[in-house]
Amino acid sequence: MIKIKKGLDIHLQGEAEKTVETISSSKFAMKPTDFVGIRFPKLLVKEGVEVKVGTPLFFDKNRENIKITSPVSGVVSGIIRGAKRKLLEIVIDSDDKFESIDFGAANPKDLSREEIIEKMLNSGVWPMVRQRPYSVIANPDDKPKAIFISCFDSAPLAQDNDLIIYNEGNAFQTGIDVLSQLTDGKIHLSLKAKETPSKVFVNSKGVELHYIDGPHPAGNVGVQINHIDPINKGDVIWYLYPQEVLTIGRLFLEGKYNTERIVALAGSEVKRPHYYKTHIGACICNMVNNNVADGKLRYISGNVLTGTKIKETGFISFYHSLVTVIPEGDNYEFFGWALPGLKKFSASRTFVSWLKQNKKYRLDTNIHGGKRAFVMNEEYEKVFPMDIYPVQLIKAIMIEDIDLMENLGIYEVDEEDFALPEVICTSKIEAQSIVRRGLDLMRAEMS
Repeated sequence: MIKIKKGLDIHLQGEAEKTVETISSSKFAMKPTDFVGIRFPKLLVKEGVEVKVGTPLFFDKNRENIKITSPVSGVVSGIIRGAKRKLLEIVIDSDDKFESIDFGAANPKDLSREEIIEKMLNSGVWPMVRQRPYSVIANPDDKPKAIFISCFDSAPLAQDNDLIIYNEGNAFQTGIDVLSQLTDGKIHLSLKAKETPSKVFVNSKGVELHYIDGPHPAGNVGVQINHIDPINKGDVIWYLYPQEVLTIGRLFLEGKYNTERIVALAGSEVKRPHYYKTHIGACICNMVNNNVADGKLRYISGNVLTGTKIKETGFISFYHSLVTVIPEGDNYEFFGWALPGLKKFSASRTFVSWLKQNKKYRLDTNIHGGKRAFVMNEEYEKVFPMDIYPVQLIKAIMIEDIDLMENLGIYEVDEEDFALPEVICTSKIEAQSIVRRGLDLMRAEMS
């Protein structure tokens, strides 16, 4: 049992009902921007080319063995580029057949570590395994000291992994067996304390269970690593999430890249928030059609703290199992700071709403203030449950002091660990983007 005291739960309206609906989509997309660390993706397909599930779409020029493959069968209908011809999306029109390349079913216990890695690389499931430090796709040449699987998500409106994993014990255990071949260390499963976890998690073999109690970010894998097996310079830890373990397990059970994914549609602007069974990279248009309120809305792939803004015709990101819809928040308030704020969320005691700790809010994207000098006021420390000085680390990154960044724990953090400090920051500092810049700098320096 691990007790986390620092943090903050943000209760939002629109939690997804525990019902799952199967939904189809005619368009899917893989987005190179989802894969942090792939700076130079090399395209392998052209418009009009037919693909199957598992057909390589692009690879990392710096690590050519890491391939991103198609989640569906059909025809490549669009290659979307941005400024300076940056590759943004590879759009595929699905034929709804899901014909897959056969990678061969196998018992992971009968394979060597090299054979397992080769199968995962060729099929396209390897990018589901990420590493700390840097939070990038794991290097298959490394051998991690441990593997972490966070079985719960404490972010606002997060998906229920117990529901997602229901009745999938065989595939999940097979995924665990695969991962156990990749490390000589432990596989850590983190469960939410004070709630009855799924039997799939509790009955897993070859893992070490940890029960985490506390507010968000208790579900962040970085916080769990910090409390269970901290990263020192030179250490490598791999991590992934339950639905990704399922995909890996199905690859070895079925011999095919099964891209099924259960996604929660949530948020105050959703008329009927619930779960959808779809596939990786699906377009959200059928999910939100006639199911959202009128007005200007913000569609987010992921949660409101760390997710990515997409269009109402956009695509779910590779690592996300949640789509959130909230008001856009492009309105202005006259003397808003002087009003009682009964309907406003407050992390401090600025508004009287702080008296209702469990009240659910309809929040928009307004930042409620402007950028100003970076003031040290110890607010970050109240919601940052790691043994790190967050403000000092941010400032070390801003001045690009490599030695100071190392001494202040840059190897242990990720953008998501600074999402709450960014929310409550009185200076409106974009802490997450600064941390990512620091991680990229450290990776370049140490490579």
